[in-house]
Amino acid sequence: MTAQTPLGVAVVGAGYWGPNLIRNFRNAPDWRLVAVVDLDLVRAQEVIGGSAEVLATSDLDEVLAREDVDAVAIATPAGTHRALVERALRAGKHVLVEKPLADDVGSGRSMVESARANDLVLMADHTYCYTPVVQKIRELVEDGSLGDILFIDSVRINLGLVQPDVDVFWDLAPHDLSILDFILPGGLRPTGVAAHGADPLRAGKACVGYLTLPLEGGAMAHVHVNWLSPTKIRQMVIGGSRRTLVWDDLNPQQRLSVFDRGVDLVQQSVDQIERADRAAATISYRLGDTWAPALPEYEALSRMVGEFAGAIREGRTPRTDGASGLRVLSVLEAAQASLRARGALVEVAAETPTLELIR
Repeated sequence: MTAQTPLGVAVVGAGYWGPNLIRNFRNAPDWRLVAVVDLDLVRAQEVIGGSAEVLATSDLDEVLAREDVDAVAIATPAGTHRALVERALRAGKHVLVEKPLADDVGSGRSMVESARANDLVLMADHTYCYTPVVQKIRELVEDGSLGDILFIDSVRINLGLVQPDVDVFWDLAPHDLSILDFILPGGLRPTGVAAHGADPLRAGKACVGYLTLPLEGGAMAHVHVNWLSPTKIRQMVIGGSRRTLVWDDLNPQQRLSVFDRGVDLVQQSVDQIERADRAAATISYRLGDTWAPALPEYEALSRMVGEFAGAIREGRTPRTDGASGLRVLSVLEAAQASLRARGALVEVAAETPTLELIR
């Protein structure tokens, strides 16, 4: 294999997300689509459009035995991820896996450890992280344009399909959590998780949910997810000590706005001001310009499959690796523990599944 030789990939799962991966692998110069695997062979054949160059099969072992398959992309329900991923890793294949990484932390950790033991790339398909807007947000956070992060508010609500197998947290929150993990220095490492959910439909699962994530340094992130809203909102506000950023994903004319506005604390000695005036005297309001960063246009999935190829060729960790998927999974599992504890703040650590109530 040379730097110019396309890598061979097989996509497992031809349902909802699989066709998107198939299209992007087919169009990417770094990749050659070798096979599509699905239990529904007719569906697999339909997705490849009768191409004689791509194998449609229901036999995963046949595909994993092929020497021209360098990597496998898993686009199946989360409960199947561990078994499929570990089979692929044992066969010496690099793996891309749809979010969430798995359906529990123990399975996710096993997958990460298996990839490390076999010296193979395990990448989480956190597609939003490869969008132009999230790439720009990460850049603005990294270069200090926003200053220290003070708060993050994220809203992802719509009149959506009540999923049969997961609640609203597991359905919608992985998007927001993966974005937070991508843009925050050091990844998403909250000091705790508090979750509140409601089931007004009596569907047997939370249909409306709120996550509160205290961050180190006193900052806080808040995520609102909802299947029942008659209006669709996709918005994130990131408040910094220097500037505040607003991302409105449903505004194609101005998705990203940066506000030079905020509140500053003015440090003064006690002797300088009277006690009655101290609170007012130590606060000042900053009102500055608003600007909209220019954003390039490209499909996020094309960048994602390019990053997968780059990590394999260069022998490096992908930008959304298995560990990032595990951090997101750990927050989701902690949220479930908090729901069971009626919204109590629960400790979470990405490297261990042990969850304890914060006393």
